[in-house]
Amino acid sequence: MARAPQPADSGIDPINAPTDLLGDLYHVLLRAPWWVTLLAIAALFLSVNILFALVFLTTGGIAGARAGSFSDAFFFSVQTAGTIGYGAMYPVTRAANFAVTLESIAALVVVAVATGLVFSKFSIPVAKLEFARCAVIYRREGVPTLAIRLANTRGNFIVEAQVHVTLTRAEVSREGVPTYRMHDLQLTRVWSPALGRSWQVLHPIGPDSPLRGATEESLRGEDLEIMVSVSGLDGTSSQNIQGNWRYLPENLKFGFRYADMLSPKPDGRVQLDFAKLHDITPAEL
Repeated sequence: MARAPQPADSGIDPINAPTDLLGDLYHVLLRAPWWVTLLAIAALFLSVNILFALVFLTTGGIAGARAGSFSDAFFFSVQTAGTIGYGAMYPVTRAANFAVTLESIAALVVVAVATGLVFSKFSIPVAKLEFARCAVIYRREGVPTLAIRLANTRGNFIVEAQVHVTLTRAEVSREGVPTYRMHDLQLTRVWSPALGRSWQVLHPIGPDSPLRGATEESLRGEDLEIMVSVSGLDGTSSQNIQGNWRYLPENLKFGFRYADMLSPKPDGRVQLDFAKLHDITPAEL
């Protein structure tokens, strides 16, 4: 089964790479879906309260709590971390007050981390760009052409939009050293004053193209990928945004073009059908 195109990354599996667990976790949560981030924050909050519930069970000294009751100790911990203070349970010994002090400090840290994470996720501008599942190669105006279609599904404009397409391929140098080499593909148009709906990125496969002479069979065994990067200014917030995608050899369709997304309306105007973004139709190669 062919792999689907993926958001662009290095495409290389690193080994023995240095890691920063806390720093990496923070960036992972920034990139993760909202439900994952909120679940992680809830898990951190519950973990802190479970830890201090065990501390309160050990120290005792909580008025209103049943002796040996984990549930009472846990809910007292929640009330302490949340600065709720119903008054039904409160510390009465030096050890319990010391534990409450430590939990208050820990709760401040948890709240600070959670607030920063949520604020950062809200403030990061995200482009709602959708890329066609397959890139196509067909004959356009007598020239074999690589085409990649994308669409801005947010409904606003991406101002000063720019696109770059790079082919990365495993090659061997003249000295016999294996390496990944990047080839910038020359496009018919790399800039748009305002990307509002869809854009078909075109690369004519001329004499200098790294795809010259390529066929579906010849690419099948190659280690290569085509990376697409779109950047610009969000028309609403004026913040920089970007979108990336990559295509593997099995995502390249030779002898096909994209189906038309435009269709006439009864009033003479045209409409754009986003449901046809991924549709392809046979074409001359």
